[in-house]
Amino acid sequence: MLKYGLTHPEILTALATAGHGSQVLIADGNYPFVTGANPAAARVYLNLTRGSAPVDEVLAIIADAIVIEAAHVMVPDTGPEPPIFAAFRPSLPEGMELQPLSRFAFYDAARDPNVALVIATGEQRIYANILLTIGVVPPDQA
Repeated sequence: MLKYGLTHPEILTALATAGHGSQVLIADGNYPFVTGANPAAARVYLNLTRGSAPVDEVLAIIADAIVIEAAHVMVPDTGPEPPIFAAFRPSLPEGMELQPLSRFAFYDAARDPNVALVIATGEQRIYANILLTIGVVPPDQA
């Protein structure tokens, strides 16, 4: 048994084979996983029931395992920022801005060949989709 926080074998495999510039999509239960993401990406379905595996909880576990270089989010055409964004920020590097993309621009970005992992959740909060870009792990300091 692993002692590390992330224990899901398929997620560990996908992250271990991804590198700098690869991307990870964590999406809510309304996301079009088949048509709105890179077809070659590894897919992990955590959406057993509505409301299961909240995106912010999945993000916190993933953020503990990788360096995050950038975070893109899907935003509505009008209105205030979706409340879920406040739940994303504590898991991101200090000072990192969420980079907004319109719905269709987000789908286009998620279809990019650099998307290595798609995690489907049962999240019910709207606009709970985040696309992470993996950064560089710095060399150990001697």
